[in-house]
Amino acid sequence: MSDITRVARRELAAFFGSPVAWLFIGTFLAVCLFVFFWVDAFFARNIADARPLFEWMPILLIFLCAALTMRLWSEERRAGTLESLLTLPVAAYRLVLGKFLAAWALVAIALALTLPVPVTVALLGPLDWGPVIGAYLATLLLAAAYLSIGLFVSSRTDNPIVALIGSTLLCAVIYLIGSPALTGLIGHGGGEILRLFGSGARFESITRGVIDLRDLYYYLSLVGVFLALTVYSLERLRWAEHESNPRHHRRWTLVTALTVANLIAVHLWLSHVSGARADLTEGRLYTLSEATRAYLGQLQEPLLIRGYFSAQTHPLLAPLVPPLRDLLEEMQIAGQGRVRVEFVDPQESPDLEREAGEQYGIRPVAFQTETKYQAAVVNSYFDILVKYGDQFEKLGFQDLIDVKVRGESNLDVRLRNPEYDLTRTIKKVLYGYQGGGDLFAQITRPLHFRGFISDAAVLPEPLPGLRADLESVLGDLAARSGGRFSFEIQDPATGDGALAKTIKEQFGFEPLVVDLLNPTPFYFYMALQPGEQDSGVQAVPIPLPESLDRAGLSRAIEAGIKRFAPGVLRTLALYTPSPAPDQFGMGPAPGGDYSLLQQSLREGFSVHETDLTSGQVPEDADLLLVVGPEELDEKQQFAIDQFLMQGGTVILAASRFQVDLGGGSISARKTNTGLEDWLAHQGLTLGPKLVLDPQNTPFPIPVQRDLGGFSVQEIQTLDYPYFPDIRGDGLAEDSGITASLGQITVNWSSPIAIDAAQNAGRQIVKLIQSSPKAWTSASENMQPDFDQHGSLGFAHGDDQGRKVLAVAIEGRFQSPFAGRPSPLLARPTESEADAAETPDSPDDQKDEPETPEEKEKTPAVVSGVVESSPASARLILIGSSSFLTDTAISLATQATQTRYLKPVELVQNAVDWSLEDRGLLSLRGRGQFSRLLEPIGQQGRLFWESLNYLLALSGLALVYWLYRRARARRERSYAAILGTGDKTS
Repeated sequence: MSDITRVARRELAAFFGSPVAWLFIGTFLAVCLFVFFWVDAFFARNIADARPLFEWMPILLIFLCAALTMRLWSEERRAGTLESLLTLPVAAYRLVLGKFLAAWALVAIALALTLPVPVTVALLGPLDWGPVIGAYLATLLLAAAYLSIGLFVSSRTDNPIVALIGSTLLCAVIYLIGSPALTGLIGHGGGEILRLFGSGARFESITRGVIDLRDLYYYLSLVGVFLALTVYSLERLRWAEHESNPRHHRRWTLVTALTVANLIAVHLWLSHVSGARADLTEGRLYTLSEATRAYLGQLQEPLLIRGYFSAQTHPLLAPLVPPLRDLLEEMQIAGQGRVRVEFVDPQESPDLEREAGEQYGIRPVAFQTETKYQAAVVNSYFDILVKYGDQFEKLGFQDLIDVKVRGESNLDVRLRNPEYDLTRTIKKVLYGYQGGGDLFAQITRPLHFRGFISDAAVLPEPLPGLRADLESVLGDLAARSGGRFSFEIQDPATGDGALAKTIKEQFGFEPLVVDLLNPTPFYFYMALQPGEQDSGVQAVPIPLPESLDRAGLSRAIEAGIKRFAPGVLRTLALYTPSPAPDQFGMGPAPGGDYSLLQQSLREGFSVHETDLTSGQVPEDADLLLVVGPEELDEKQQFAIDQFLMQGGTVILAASRFQVDLGGGSISARKTNTGLEDWLAHQGLTLGPKLVLDPQNTPFPIPVQRDLGGFSVQEIQTLDYPYFPDIRGDGLAEDSGITASLGQITVNWSSPIAIDAAQNAGRQIVKLIQSSPKAWTSASENMQPDFDQHGSLGFAHGDDQGRKVLAVAIEGRFQSPFAGRPSPLLARPTESEADAAETPDSPDDQKDEPETPEEKEKTPAVVSGVVESSPASARLILIGSSSFLTDTAISLATQATQTRYLKPVELVQNAVDWSLEDRGLLSLRGRGQFSRLLEPIGQQGRLFWESLNYLLALSGLALVYWLYRRARARRERSYAAILGTGDKTS
């Protein structure tokens, strides 16, 4: 080892004693910084990762490593010093290792000087250091491979220029073998074989932050092969000069050939080993999560996951197939025989292509491609089918990828969040199949139904028949349950009234009436809870169906049973305002469409849209989501109130302003949601103002520019205080709703005030809060005025401080309708009220409807008021609804140049958290482009960029100072040795 170290020191000193080291380090730093800040436009890209620093390394290192090694052996041969080296009592492999380590150390020094770049990224955003560590390791390994190739080529010639060209060509061939340019020409099967030997594909794998034994060994084997060939090449030169022993030569040839063959054989064998790897990413992004394993563990039937991938596809999609293949194969292993994974090319099998189109609706997509010779259209498949039993879902390329626009014709395409996309699809088909089969298959503990119903003689029509239907439905359920379902029906009016008092305290159940003209009280309430041994567990009230028939009863009870089953697809009741026509009456006005939200919710839940005008929430709803309420009437308020009082979860996304983005400008008008008094009763106030925050997200905003009396409207990307950028301590870390969100922009949000006294005893979580410098404004003018108010364009308010933008409250709530008649009951007119106070005459009795047809025209309405909720009730209030509109999400997408789905993720998290189905919370929001930079101005960007240039120069100066210091120490040491020698002589 001492010989190797001495050779390495000698070569390293030779590098720094000539311009080679300084030119190499300077060029390396200049190219890296230029690519990072200019070519890949780090600040415009707005993603907190260091990937642009390493994307060009496989190509950059080809030229730099070839230039670094071209003289290492060829110059020795040309100058005639190689013979002297080979006659030294030092083995050839030690000489080779010494020169290799010296060149590798120089690359490591240059690479270390780029460390300020990822540190800068970490200071400006939530950098994941796992991929950075992997990228530095991959760069060192790739440089080692290129250096070993350069050493071999240099040992074969005495001309440095030939060595430079030969090394460049050989390194380029090894890089191109696994590149999409070649793998895309021969399909996935042949492409997988080429990727086994391509340096670029292995480099990308490690830079993800996954250290795989196969990738490490690939580079080590490449280094071993070419270093062995270099040693063999030098030995052949020694034979030509000094030896002529054929037997010795054959032995060297055989040992070298066996060494190379074994290195390649082990590499091929390791290609089938998939479990030896370390995931360094934050949250272990490329390792199957416990949530995925939990859903796979619920499988009772075989799950089919079939990938439809065409051999000829878009060149940006082709590199995404191998990571998907690895993930699906890992799911197959985790499924322990219950998951079958297939990969097919439908265009090679007409039967499979016909089945994909007819049964699953999977069809090819036309992609515009462009080659060196022509532009063409290729029709290809990029789809995944997930099938469980009779349930199936498909994922197309739009569901699987994210696109980041980096220029007019430069796109960065990556997998969005493949594990989440696949897992939520598996969850949907799993729950859909289980929910459509045996109702009690997923019930793990006995359930007990309690009916609090008056005697049939007391019940008004049509409730006596409904009670009989109820007993029949309950009997059928008990027979199907296998002993896991029991029921009892009690009359609260009997006995000493203790039961009536108990259900009032526990559930808020009060006597019902049919109408105000016939206020005879009666009971017809239902509740479901775990068996008697779990009597302390909170019961689930079951609402009386609006249809008052057997089918409605069955749906309502089965929906209640499903709440206790962990593997059943949940149902959401969704209220969104009806889109208002535009000013010409030609369609919905911009800004009022929530189709993206609805589509995202349907990916994991059964969505039941409702307008709440009946005064009741659909009986099968597990959760009520109200988005953009405006001027809700009393019946709609009552529907929301009673759903909460029955122990449900209500999510409200509302604001006191209606924002209009039509006409090329931004305007707002104050509006009432209709829930102001109801929220005040629950201790919450939605302020009639909007929040402005200096920590905001720049967005394209229409701006009026005055040119001496002539106004010009322009679209400029400016800081816009009405778009608060919330991250860090503005998001509740102890709540599953926001813990993994990372960042969100809640635009045009009203502040939420919380009355601590009214909410005493409830659990309160402030989910989203603005920065401490935020303020509020009641102005309806949304246009910035930079001449009057400076760089922000809006006047600062006097109420600076943190503003609550979203809050979650759990506990017991009191209904504001307590002690009042139900709004669903018909109000009597004055004549009806007078008639009710006087006895009916025979003539009046003749006018009453008596036929069944006439009675059907006025269906009975049975309604009461549940006055208080159980402790499990939840209310989540978000101070904005416009941030969920397609228009707002489109604006965010334009600003970030990628799909911005944080608002939708917030709602999905809230739904999962509320329904106690929190498996996907840890997976959602881990997209490739989800880590955004902190908002900084133009001056800040210039400062950080200039600082990196200065640090690079400082690092180069530091290396020069250390070299000069080491050289001076060495010279003093030599002088001392020489001085001692003179005195001795």
